[in-house]
Amino acid sequence: MSYQFITSATLPTRHGEFDIHMFENDAGQEQVMLTVGLPVVNPLLTQKITSIDTSEKTTNTSASNSNNNTAAIAPLVRIHSECLTGDAFSSLKCDCGPQLNAAMQAIQEAGCGAILYLRQEGRGIGLTNKIRAYALQDQGHDTLDANLMLGFPADARTYEMCGAMLAHVGVTEVRLITNNPDKVAYLTESGIKVVERVPLLVGVNSVNASYLATKRDRMGHLFDQEL
Repeated sequence: MSYQFITSATLPTRHGEFDIHMFENDAGQEQVMLTVGLPVVNPLLTQKITSIDTSEKTTNTSASNSNNNTAAIAPLVRIHSECLTGDAFSSLKCDCGPQLNAAMQAIQEAGCGAILYLRQEGRGIGLTNKIRAYALQDQGHDTLDANLMLGFPADARTYEMCGAMLAHVGVTEVRLITNNPDKVAYLTESGIKVVERVPLLVGVNSVNASYLATKRDRMGHLFDQEL
């Protein structure tokens, strides 16, 4: 699967100003990257970016990184999957909205970083099926079992687009904002060096405490604090 850069613009937000970059794969699926302090370092990558072969991207961008201090210090990066209910509607059933806002604020304060906003609603099962899973959770099932009962895997997300998106701004080393070790493993396997995992525990409330406990106890998420 290959990813093509489409366009970019500035995006002023209540956290500060970002650059927003749009990408599209062969199937027409869109992905979004927000960046601060990360200029495009290789114009060739704006034409066609292939997510499979990362070795060439690493070679091509290393020289540029040596002349780009902001990229060389392993910027803060958050891989965030789309969550309409949490990000836009402020749902208390998850911690997605607070995570996104905390990551945006942290990257602005650091002055260098990126948010890869992946269009993978409901851990990859889509919005309608996510609401079906919510209905099962209302009946007492946890978030993992709800997905399984609908015939989906516990987590259907993929991350093959991340290396391509980071290559666009010449990033080969990151400080990854995540509680999910699977994201660390995928970036590492893709040739992106994760020099630090930055934990993020925000938005905990009485409604989503059991949801977060399921992610910790059954899905391997790492929490450095008590829920």
